[in-house]
Amino acid sequence: MKYYPTIGIECHVQLSTKTKLFSEVDNDARGKEPNSCVSPVDYALPGMLPRLNKEAVRFCILAGRAMNCEINAFSRFDRKHYFYPDSPKGYQITQFYQPIIGAGHVDLPSGVSVRINHAHLEGDAGKLTHFDTYSLVDFNRVDTPLIEIVSEPDIHSAKDAHDYCKELWRLMRYAGVTYGDLYNGNMRFDVNVSIAPEGSKELGTRAEVKNLNSFRSVERAVEYEISRQSKILDKGGKVIQETLGWNDATGVTTGQRSKEEAKDYRYMPEPDLPPIHLSDEYIKSESEKLPMMPADYREKFGKVIKEDILEILLDYPALMQKLDEMACDKAADTVALPLIANLFASVLLAEEKSAEYLNDLPSAKQLSELAEMNEKKELSSTATKEVFLKMFDPQMKNKDARTIAKELGVVQENDLGALEAIVDAVLKKPETLKAQEDFKAGSEKVLGFLVGQVMKESKGKANPSAVQDILRKKLA
Repeated sequence: MKYYPTIGIECHVQLSTKTKLFSEVDNDARGKEPNSCVSPVDYALPGMLPRLNKEAVRFCILAGRAMNCEINAFSRFDRKHYFYPDSPKGYQITQFYQPIIGAGHVDLPSGVSVRINHAHLEGDAGKLTHFDTYSLVDFNRVDTPLIEIVSEPDIHSAKDAHDYCKELWRLMRYAGVTYGDLYNGNMRFDVNVSIAPEGSKELGTRAEVKNLNSFRSVERAVEYEISRQSKILDKGGKVIQETLGWNDATGVTTGQRSKEEAKDYRYMPEPDLPPIHLSDEYIKSESEKLPMMPADYREKFGKVIKEDILEILLDYPALMQKLDEMACDKAADTVALPLIANLFASVLLAEEKSAEYLNDLPSAKQLSELAEMNEKKELSSTATKEVFLKMFDPQMKNKDARTIAKELGVVQENDLGALEAIVDAVLKKPETLKAQEDFKAGSEKVLGFLVGQVMKESKGKANPSAVQDILRKKLA
């Protein structure tokens, strides 16, 4: 039979606040010793009470607005009970009944719109590291502030699942609420997959694949689950509602446990934290701080920069801000922006350690001047890229593009009088006489040889296009 897949995704976003959600402890434990960023509150020692991080609430407003969501003026916390070694309290402080972020939607580059049911604020659990005969627990991550974004089941292909997760990652980074480091678990995806016969009005039984930390893993896991569930139904079996793990090396999901329902967690109101009351003025003032989002850049640059190039660059918010600065200097520029965009894309796709090029970007003025020199044919394409790469050298930070180009000795000679003198000198050389006669006899290919001789004579500084024009006139 043919089956129609339905996919919903829950995404955990680790907020990049300075301190944890309920204690004044360093929230960035990357590279720190295990259990070195923990307080008595995190350990849940007797008498220790949580205190809400105001910055985490502010980040929720920005994250919600980035997803076109409503922000609820009233929200509160609940206790979600479960017993696991990495949860010292024996429960998680979360928002089950009244979350801070309401309904919204995320629009994908393809035009597909995925509705957001809600997103709630909660504290993270710790981390278990498993060995052959024992496990170690690290509480550094306990009560790291998270928002859990719950989508509606609006996704119906592995590709759209991939694109939704990537766009969500972009939105959270543009909003400035997370480091977005997937490798270190700053964002994790739980993917619910079900299939039903085409035309069916009811959804199939869903299975949840937990803790995926790359877009490619999301796509592969969805593809595998659709295939696995299809084979079960084809044989007349029933898909079991369960939680699954994903093995990236084997490309296979494996069962972990049967899926819990809300009643299994025994939710109850959190007695140690008062409800959150946000004024309309506060929500409005914080919402206005949201910077340009990927969709804004697509609308602004979509007619100037090629779509495939733009989608590469959109992964880097600081880079898009730099292009926006250029656009302010040279509004509606159809030459400079595409050139600089292509240069950045070529570096990001081809250069080793390409991310290092984005740590300290050249100024918009440097980039605009570089584009102008290229447009005036003062720099060849090769020289333009050479100057561009040199701009990332810290020693070149305060030098303009022209100065860098001169130091590299790559500025092209455009003085027609000077070029004509060089051409005349080359045409007088005996080794070029046969090529001249061949060209006059109709052989176009020898023109390249003559241009090469002029370039050699000028030590690579002559403008090849201008040289070719001069040669044609003189040999006509």
